[in-house]
Amino acid sequence: MTSRPALWPFAAAMTVVVVASNLLVQFPVQGAIGGVALADILTWGAFTYPVAFLVTDLANRAHGPAAARRVIYAGFALAVACSLIVPPLLFSLDIIGFETPASRLPRIAMASGAAFLVGQLLDVTVFNRLRRQTWWRAPVFASLAGSVIDTALFFTLAFAPAIALLGANDDFSLERAPLIGVFAATAPRWISWALGDLAVKLLVAVFALIHYRLIAARWSQPVAA
Repeated sequence: MTSRPALWPFAAAMTVVVVASNLLVQFPVQGAIGGVALADILTWGAFTYPVAFLVTDLANRAHGPAAARRVIYAGFALAVACSLIVPPLLFSLDIIGFETPASRLPRIAMASGAAFLVGQLLDVTVFNRLRRQTWWRAPVFASLAGSVIDTALFFTLAFAPAIALLGANDDFSLERAPLIGVFAATAPRWISWALGDLAVKLLVAVFALIHYRLIAARWSQPVAA
């Protein structure tokens, strides 16, 4: 059984990632590429959140799935707490110029927590099944599966009008606009946000693979399930 002190670095890293992501998700990426306004499809949080999958995979590689799940549960509590506390705090400090309606805060918190928990636990399951194969298969396919589920769950629960029973809808997110800002087809803005978020997660996952290799290569063979 892994000792608690051995998990502190992973828990601390997960804390930093979750808190940073909840802060940075409030800030759209400014600028444009090919006429596409990046602020319409991306926030800075999309670049930091995928690191959570790297932390989970490293914890799994070093200490096994049971220990990785303990790190995830700590991150889950932080994801929910930060979703409730961080937006109002940023607004009160004049760091952001808009206030998330109180009627939407619980919905965002539930969406964030559910997406984090399911996505990360799926990451652990896939990783554990592939860990004995070629070194890159486990982190690549685990992050891919976790990212897809995380994005689908969060944006559906947070913005889909059919889920209004969880809290108020966001009118701006439901307005139809060109898909990803470039296609002739239109869709509610939250669909473009979800696709942009997933694209960044997959790119960061590829970049994180280098760090996974450099760090995990120093350790012994993976811990058995």
